[in-house]
Amino acid sequence: MSGHSSQRDTNPFPYSDSNKRYYTYDYFLRQKFGQKCAKLPVDAGFTCPNRDGSRGFGGCIYCSERGSGDFCNKNQTITEQLESSFKMMRQKWAGALGIAYFQAFTNTYAPCDVLRSKYEEALRVPDIVGLDIATRADCLEQSTVEYLAELAERTYLTVELGLQTVHDRTAKIINRGHTFAEFLDGYTRLRNASPKINIAVHLINGLPNEDTGMMLESARKVASLRPDMVKLHLLYIVEGTRLCELYRAGEVDCLTLDEYTDILVGQLELLPPETVIGRVTGDAPGDSLSAPLWSKKKLVVMNTLDQKLYERNTWQGRLQQQRL
Repeated sequence: MSGHSSQRDTNPFPYSDSNKRYYTYDYFLRQKFGQKCAKLPVDAGFTCPNRDGSRGFGGCIYCSERGSGDFCNKNQTITEQLESSFKMMRQKWAGALGIAYFQAFTNTYAPCDVLRSKYEEALRVPDIVGLDIATRADCLEQSTVEYLAELAERTYLTVELGLQTVHDRTAKIINRGHTFAEFLDGYTRLRNASPKINIAVHLINGLPNEDTGMMLESARKVASLRPDMVKLHLLYIVEGTRLCELYRAGEVDCLTLDEYTDILVGQLELLPPETVIGRVTGDAPGDSLSAPLWSKKKLVVMNTLDQKLYERNTWQGRLQQQRL
């Protein structure tokens, strides 16, 4: 019997049909749609309030010029972007369904009629079964929140809120442009608008001046909100960013693979077992990644995490369940 099958057979975590001891997004989508379904990234031409001067300039210090849209072709229409992604995806998974992922920059940072035209265009593409909108909690006008609630009645809707840290001191260092209190306000208004809006929260591990205790505190406070999904990212250094300048000057360091996966174990133990884990590491476009180079090997990161959870006989929500 292989190590993986024995790990699967002894896995105490309920939301899994593999050796994964956390609630993977892939497992969630397969349960929901009954077949393979994947997110297809879109650059819809937005910007951010900490880039255009309303909250600041330059964006977050780790963000590339493309605003996380490095895997999109912004010269194509939304329909063209989705159709070309479908074409590529279906070479691997024939007949797979898609969720339009508005990824680049802040995707609610525009008047509601502009948002409506872009979202509705995506929904008209055949086999798009949902929308995933990446944004910030300080960019949720009331008219937008009402429209999102209406959208959630018609399609599978996820709104991703970049928080990154609950610590305002760190938020200032990374030029985030909003406080934790402002995040909570936006999160609460979205939650109250419709129970059908799935809310995802992003956290980044390894931000400047944060120790393990601070990263666990971020996970603990996010856990208390009971979000539908959490994305756990690694801070990586991308060429051409302010963060890269600080890294080169020796003012910022990177986590090792061992440190990062230890932090992930601690955070997963604190998060509710019903919270989907959207990811446990991130993607930097290969040619622009300065550090840490180990992050290129995503499978190694995930396998190291799986191994630690197994060896320590722990799983997502274990400590959270004990506190209930």
